[in-house]
Amino acid sequence: MKIKNVNIAGLKIIKTKMFFDNRGFFKEVFKNNLIKKNFKFDVMSSSKKNVIRGLHIQTKKPQAKVITVVLGKIMDVAVDLRKNSKTFGKYYSLIISDKSEYSFYIPEGFAHGFLCLSNKCIVHYKCSEYRHKESETTLDWRDQEVKIKWPIKKPILSKKDKIGKNLEFFR
Repeated sequence: MKIKNVNIAGLKIIKTKMFFDNRGFFKEVFKNNLIKKNFKFDVMSSSKKNVIRGLHIQTKKPQAKVITVVLGKIMDVAVDLRKNSKTFGKYYSLIISDKSEYSFYIPEGFAHGFLCLSNKCIVHYKCSEYRHKESETTLDWRDQEVKIKWPIKKPILSKKDKIGKNLEFFR
């Protein structure tokens, strides 16, 4: 496994090892010696095509995450909401599928979300902190200042994600 940094400090692509044979594949997803973080909580979500989940953040008890796609293909997005960061309000996105040889590490202080690009997506999240419902909030997926280039105009959204806050709220 190897780590690749991207253009926003803290975000990392974890290059995984995949082993293929006539049965399919075996994939190493995470090793503690690469990212020294105590991950307490693992969750999975299932989504259908054109669903956007996010952009979520916990303002108290923030979570670092490792995102791995188990089935399908997503456009994964992380938005820097760290108040003193040089890249506050900037985002990084990438396409991840079940065939990708990588996972995406997102440290604390980032809003996270994704768009399901295939008929069905199953996404696994390793989280460094438990869910803290009282401080969960959502950045508006179409915030005019962040300007994420989503390849969709009318996604399927939860009630919570339809009323996301603008970037100004997080300053």
